[in-house]
Amino acid sequence: MKHTPFNRIAAYSGFLLLAFLLACTGEKPKDTSHTENPPGPSLPAPAFNADSAKSFVQQQVDFGPRVPNTRAHVQCGDWLIARLQGWADTVIVQPFRARAFDGTVLNGRNIVASFHPELGNRILLCAHWDTRPFADQDDERTAEPIDGANDGASGVGVLLEIARNLHLDTAKTAVDIILFDVEDYGQPDDSKLPPVQDSYCLGSQHWARNFHVPNYVARFGILLDMVGNAQARFTREGTSVQFAPYVVDQVWKTGAGLGYGAYFVEENTKAIIDDHYYVNRLAGIKCIDIIHYQQDSPSNFWTHWHTHGDTMDKIDAQTLKAVGQTVLQVVYNEL
Repeated sequence: MKHTPFNRIAAYSGFLLLAFLLACTGEKPKDTSHTENPPGPSLPAPAFNADSAKSFVQQQVDFGPRVPNTRAHVQCGDWLIARLQGWADTVIVQPFRARAFDGTVLNGRNIVASFHPELGNRILLCAHWDTRPFADQDDERTAEPIDGANDGASGVGVLLEIARNLHLDTAKTAVDIILFDVEDYGQPDDSKLPPVQDSYCLGSQHWARNFHVPNYVARFGILLDMVGNAQARFTREGTSVQFAPYVVDQVWKTGAGLGYGAYFVEENTKAIIDDHYYVNRLAGIKCIDIIHYQQDSPSNFWTHWHTHGDTMDKIDAQTLKAVGQTVLQVVYNEL
């Protein structure tokens, strides 16, 4: 966080005056080093444009389902790379091949956009950009891929708008945005094949074992997953609280301070395995997950998770705004 410089002589004179007054009154100085309500951020973040973020979600969906090894997947990946190259200082594409639970060899690409890569004290922001190859939580057309407007495209849309803001602003933000691939090709619960461990999040697993630059270090990370539905509830997810409680506190307090407390709910919920699990366990970077939790859903995820109901009409600009403005402000809190 930036601090306003001050004149040392004036500060010393003020200290002497305070000491004199306290000596006269007999009062002890109040300890303000650990207040419950510290001062607000010294550097306000730029205004997050929700309509712009929503348009980025729409453009991804327009390619069709972004399933690895398909034309839509290649086209969308090329578009994402071109977009980020126009904004970031560097963009590194990390191609990889991964074997899915059913033996299919998948061609993936992790996309890493860096702002001021010469700086230390970096912050990692991430989401996955691929979509589920089958609607295993649906009652019909279960073998067909889903649009993935919320599960995939919403998080990416928010990060694209954040990238655009970082490009336009003059502040030196040490931020890396990583779009993980092959997150959603995991083994369905009703699969007849032998169980495969760690079948989800293949892109983040690859990146965590093979950093895009040698000896990569980040102070903390924030993962966005299913962050676009109207009236979404983001609870304090268990894996996030286990590995990075301080980051959870910072994000939830910032969201509440910006007026988004209805989204960032003060409720602890069960741990899940998402990309942040491998960022924590394999990369050793403290990372949290902002993800829609729904108590009345059998999966505890969003109602339309892994169904054909995950469509563009479910995406709400106000939810994108709540998440995007909060994450952007967290980044600026750290400058």
